[in-house]
Amino acid sequence: MSQHILIVEDEPALLRGLKDTFQSQGFEVTTAQDGEAGLVAAIDGHPELILLDIMLPRVNGYEICRAVRERGLQMPILMLTAKGQEEDIILGLNLGADDYIVKPFRRGELIARAKALLRRTRAPQTTTARFGEFELNLAAHKLFRNGKEVELTAKEFGLLAYFIARRGRALTRDDILNAVWGNSVMVTPRSIDRCVATLRAKIEPEPHSPAFIQTIRDIGYRFEGE
Repeated sequence: MSQHILIVEDEPALLRGLKDTFQSQGFEVTTAQDGEAGLVAAIDGHPELILLDIMLPRVNGYEICRAVRERGLQMPILMLTAKGQEEDIILGLNLGADDYIVKPFRRGELIARAKALLRRTRAPQTTTARFGEFELNLAAHKLFRNGKEVELTAKEFGLLAYFIARRGRALTRDDILNAVWGNSVMVTPRSIDRCVATLRAKIEPEPHSPAFIQTIRDIGYRFEGE
């Protein structure tokens, strides 16, 4: 059964190209050229993934994202953004978007991002998670590398568990702070960077060229690794 995606984009040529690209990959595609139609399609059409431009006529992408999440809909949302819009990207992610890709983008990268979000959304919830040579046991609060335990602090474990549960998603520092550190007034975004550095030293083959925890400049982090 083909997967259903919704593309909301007001540029006709780009919208047509995206539709053709995803249909050629076997997807069922619904399109909308303005935010008002996009919002209706998102709420009533039950797509499994939304590709969402930010700057749209009538209703912008932020409002669509907010409205979708307020209704409890959890399909992944992949934002299409222009270059140099870090603040816009952070706003979209904080409103519930899962990831973003900057225009102009390579079609192959977009397809790969979309498929990764769909695959991870459909993955069954388990008490163990694997990446590379590692296995994270969520029930036991332990990390193993080829069967040998890797010592983690409580914050390192919490951070890694949070990353793995959101593989392939762009995560802002605010999101990470709220989820892993909670309401502690003594914590700053630098606390995340320090914790990421110590965690990388324990799980990355090359900590200065990380394979798993990717830095997203001016925004936060993305965890990669099946």
